[in-house]
Amino acid sequence: MTNSQQHAIQTSTKKRKRFHKVHIEISNICNLKCSFCPAVIRDNKMMDLELFRHTVEQVAPLAELICFHLMGDPLVHPNLKEMIEICDEHDANIFLVTNGVLLRPEKYELMLHRRFHQINFSLHSFFDNFPDKDPSNYLERIFAFTESALNERPELYLNFRLWNLNDPLGSQTPNTQMLDEICKRFDFSAPRDIDVRQRKSINIKDRLYLHFDTEFIWPSLDLPVLGTSGTCYGLSSHFGVLADGTVVPCCLDKEAAIELGNIADTPIIDILGSSKAQAMLRGFKQGQLAESLCQRCQYIERFDSTKA
Repeated sequence: MTNSQQHAIQTSTKKRKRFHKVHIEISNICNLKCSFCPAVIRDNKMMDLELFRHTVEQVAPLAELICFHLMGDPLVHPNLKEMIEICDEHDANIFLVTNGVLLRPEKYELMLHRRFHQINFSLHSFFDNFPDKDPSNYLERIFAFTESALNERPELYLNFRLWNLNDPLGSQTPNTQMLDEICKRFDFSAPRDIDVRQRKSINIKDRLYLHFDTEFIWPSLDLPVLGTSGTCYGLSSHFGVLADGTVVPCCLDKEAAIELGNIADTPIIDILGSSKAQAMLRGFKQGQLAESLCQRCQYIERFDSTKA
């Protein structure tokens, strides 16, 4: 049997973990204030290393990926290096989302660590915060890192997110400029007729992608009820742990409107097995929204094929 055949068998027989992602909010603080991203009402908080280690120890056996994000930008955390090392100790692969403004050459090696599975750069954040500023230096740092990653970590997935609110392919001048710079640097021609309801991702080269999407309204208890029927991937594909250890069922529950428990004092298995969590999960499977926040969530409409 060849090595490739052995690898194929090992890959096919490897048991998938219970969740695709667990969002660990290492910081709810962001260096930018984007119009499409709601402010965090909770107190500013950075997760300390003790709580982070405690969390990773519990969730690593359950999740394929640990996402360093729910709110905030992970690059603001002063202990990012130590957190990556803790993930490495527990064989936990990392998914990171950042606006990239704080990316500097001295961080390149850190972010090329073998534990990173995917890094998303939210390029649409730049002009939303600096509409009159030249993005050349910003893009050069991201492009330089990307080129290093393509050479040194070819298995690493990279996404240039260019969410342009109601115009996914960027007819607005700033967004067009951003897209043109990407195409020029990576010798790529972007199609101009993408319907983001059907296709959100376009391959540039290797594992580098463009990612388009449209704006949505974050769920809030202050919004009107949209309905009581629907489903969600919360608690089946993912859940979140906020910076203070509060466990939430969904990556959009930014204010812990549906608090399931706190991982600092209750084992995650007990939290996920609680009557509240199980009632939510049962409701999703039956097409019923048990929680008030879910009944006000516009994003749930994306899972309804009749509204595509």
